[in-house]
Amino acid sequence: MDKTFEAGAIESRWAQWWEQNGCYAPSGAGEPYSIMIPPPNVTGTLHMGHAFQHTVMDALIRYQRMLGRDTLWQPGTDHAGIATQMVVERNLKLAGEPARLDLGREKFLEKVWEWKRYSGGTIEGQIRRMGSSVDWSRNRFTMDEGYSKAVVEHFVKLHEDGLIYRGKRLVNWDPVLLTAISDLEVVSEEENGKLWHFRYPLADGSGHLVVATTRPETMLGDTAVAVHPEDERYAALIGKSIRLPLVNREIPIVADDYVDREFGTGCVKITPAHDFNDYALGARHKLPMINVLTPDAKIREYAEFHLRGEHKTDDAKFAEQLSRLPYAGLDRFDARKKIVAEFESLGLLEKIDDHKLKVPRGDRSGAVVEPFLTDQWFVDLTRKSQPDGRPGGYTAITQPALEAFTSGRIKFVPENWINTYNQWLNNIQDWCISRQLWWGHRIPAWYDADGKVFVARSAFDAFNLAMGGQGEFALLSLLKVASDDSTEVINEKLRESGNERFCLRQDEDVFDTWFSSDIWPMATLDWPTKNEALAKFYPSSVLVTGFDIIFFWVARMVMMGQYFMRDVPFREVYITGLVRDPEGNKMSKSKGNVLDPLDVIDGIALDELVKKRTTGLMKPETAPKIEAKTRKDYPKGIEAVGVDALRFTFAALATQGRDVRFDAARAAGYRNFCNKIWNAARYVLMNCEGQDTGLDASLPIELSAADRWIISRLQKVEAEAAEHFRNYRFDLLSTALYQFVWNEYCDWYLELSKPALQSDNEAAKRGTRRTLVRVLEAWLRLLHPLMPFITEEVWQQVRTLAGAEGETIMRTAYPISAAHKIDEAAEADIEWLKAFILGVRQIRGEMDIPPGKVLPLLIQDASDSDADRLSRLAASIEFLARVETPRVLGAEEAPQCATALLGTMKLLVPMAGLIDKDAEIARLEKRIAQLESDVVKVQARVDNPNFGKAPEAVQQQARDLLAKQQQDLAALRDQRERIAAL
Repeated sequence: MDKTFEAGAIESRWAQWWEQNGCYAPSGAGEPYSIMIPPPNVTGTLHMGHAFQHTVMDALIRYQRMLGRDTLWQPGTDHAGIATQMVVERNLKLAGEPARLDLGREKFLEKVWEWKRYSGGTIEGQIRRMGSSVDWSRNRFTMDEGYSKAVVEHFVKLHEDGLIYRGKRLVNWDPVLLTAISDLEVVSEEENGKLWHFRYPLADGSGHLVVATTRPETMLGDTAVAVHPEDERYAALIGKSIRLPLVNREIPIVADDYVDREFGTGCVKITPAHDFNDYALGARHKLPMINVLTPDAKIREYAEFHLRGEHKTDDAKFAEQLSRLPYAGLDRFDARKKIVAEFESLGLLEKIDDHKLKVPRGDRSGAVVEPFLTDQWFVDLTRKSQPDGRPGGYTAITQPALEAFTSGRIKFVPENWINTYNQWLNNIQDWCISRQLWWGHRIPAWYDADGKVFVARSAFDAFNLAMGGQGEFALLSLLKVASDDSTEVINEKLRESGNERFCLRQDEDVFDTWFSSDIWPMATLDWPTKNEALAKFYPSSVLVTGFDIIFFWVARMVMMGQYFMRDVPFREVYITGLVRDPEGNKMSKSKGNVLDPLDVIDGIALDELVKKRTTGLMKPETAPKIEAKTRKDYPKGIEAVGVDALRFTFAALATQGRDVRFDAARAAGYRNFCNKIWNAARYVLMNCEGQDTGLDASLPIELSAADRWIISRLQKVEAEAAEHFRNYRFDLLSTALYQFVWNEYCDWYLELSKPALQSDNEAAKRGTRRTLVRVLEAWLRLLHPLMPFITEEVWQQVRTLAGAEGETIMRTAYPISAAHKIDEAAEADIEWLKAFILGVRQIRGEMDIPPGKVLPLLIQDASDSDADRLSRLAASIEFLARVETPRVLGAEEAPQCATALLGTMKLLVPMAGLIDKDAEIARLEKRIAQLESDVVKVQARVDNPNFGKAPEAVQQQARDLLAKQQQDLAALRDQRERIAAL
């Protein structure tokens, strides 16, 4: 083995070898175990959250593979509709190319696919870099042909079952992205705003009502004023009307329990087309809906007037009311200023109050979201039954998703996340699944000239449906229309043959990305086709994901998995925490605290790190602050730690139910753990290569107490590992393995092995060599799921010596504890021996005696068991403690000695002649003087009246330091007195 561990060279070599030799593919034997990777954005890059979750998933897969199970870790990427379209539009702008609308749909989609080909492999390369053992031969993309067919089948089947409908509904509308977005994609944060109080004149001229609003521009679409039915102030006005200023529209005064009598004046303006609560109230009172905004949030030239499900723009009754709107073409916020100014000029502005309010913004664009009335596609999740008697969405989809967890067929880890899941499902609304984008799965619905809709699996099927009602089935055959012809091709053939009346247009919208991905666990296994992989690996064993997409994805996969497969999509859901910075802040580009996992793996210079963190900021003015913080936190940049150290760091931090505070310094500490492993292996090889390691069973083997101790401890850590894997306690797993490898094997057993290796007893040598290599080989297998690269490299070096078989550690058996190898007596012996050696070392440290100096040692008050161990373990005691043969005192009085206690037994080291008395006293006096000075300074700081103003953590740190200094000072003074007495 090389003298030093170089992670980079080892990682690249083994990652390539594993993949080329098919090590990641299912074995075809054993009980199936599968994980479906949460598909990252195909054009994205690996972030710390990915790296954390991939560490967990890969550890599980490698562990189960080593248990002999038939494992599949299914890889793939998501097309990420909104995110990818935004990136490509931004790239076009930066390149000075035509914008999306100027290019047209077909040309724009060519640009997206071009971008996908350019950047799509980045994240897959990074996943490979992390050592993730996914089966790349099954790699899927949500826009590939097979997956796209599954998405279409998903939609069409739900539509055929009456569980999908199209309707004009109020949705969250992003006026920058020009698309509907879900409630889950809206971020509402408290902002400073205003509350405007307007006077609305009564239609009969007898007075006015005062209404309060935070969105004055929506008053152009008001269709009522509401009061509480029990509010005596307004009881006489219910049923009367007001004359809406600026648009001169007469609207009713209605009574509704929704109104809060204590808020404002108790009068509420009702705008059903621009507020979700007003929409519901309007439905109860059959109020018209008036849309006054364009899709990009400007005032329309003419209002759109709707009754529930019936369009009324051309109704003569409303012609006068639908006159041209004021402020047409103005942005909503510019129109707001104009409207407030005009109310003031008309004497109708009562007052303006400062007001804090929750402002909804799109999580991607940052734009203020508008409730907007549009035609959208919805999944029914709320009806118990349909008019024709078939089960509605609640019965068929929502209720089974709730019962999946209450029945125990799926469980959350940690279990508390079931509350979040249930809370959302118990308050669920119908799901808007259409998006006004171009990148994504286009909705398979076609419209004829009259607006009639035909939902079908292909354009060919849609035209067949459209013509079927008119007895025109044969026309497509006559025109030689192929089953895979596009809508455009079929329309062209119809036009050329004079049959333009049969032309159809496909819906322009695409599916919400989460609708496309809610069939991920089955579509990646080639559903809806029945096949061996689907039968074997569905349901998957566990889903590893973050709490932030329990609604977006987890619940919806449960819904659709049960609906289509009649079974849950996974058995367990392991919820990871968020990866935060060392101070506990969420990592974000805007905060400048993001770390690229590859920069931790490979290292990065300070200037390069600063450049990465300050380039492309949404707020460039924050760059100096981000640079200063980065230079303070990483004055030397980030040193390379390698993949194994990063993975082990994540495992160590994976405490259930808690977010991860990632500190690069801790990862550097685990790089030292890699070095420890490497050096331990080199020691073993130096002592065992070319030597007899017990492979010949006919030769005698003698095991020392230390050999039996480490074998026994191995059994216990093997049992712990199995338990921690079973309970997803990667933090406890990593701690147990670290303690065993570093403290017990490397720090103690390697030292304890030396007396036997240096003895003349061949059977003892053979026993210790066998134990050295076999225990090393076993804990390499224990560590492999967490640290795959270094364990493979070292295992290849020691496997022959240990008698292990196989080409790769990945395909060897995971160690299983053997109870008959547990030796409590040996463990007790070695724990006693360790305490004995530490006692002697404590004396050396206190007396400043060189570690190599052989000391005389007296024993006092030894019990029978102490005396027995002194006899049996004498060789180890003398070798490791560097002492003469211990002499047990009888009744005689001991000379002046330094003392350490081991139970009731005293370890005594006579001081006379061991040290230069005068030089040692002088040294102690110097240390005492320095420490007395330090105590005075810290005491003065603690006693300062202003000290109480410091943060509590700072105060406690100072108090703890003072206590330690005082304790150390007392010990030094005691030591000085003992030396002086010699």
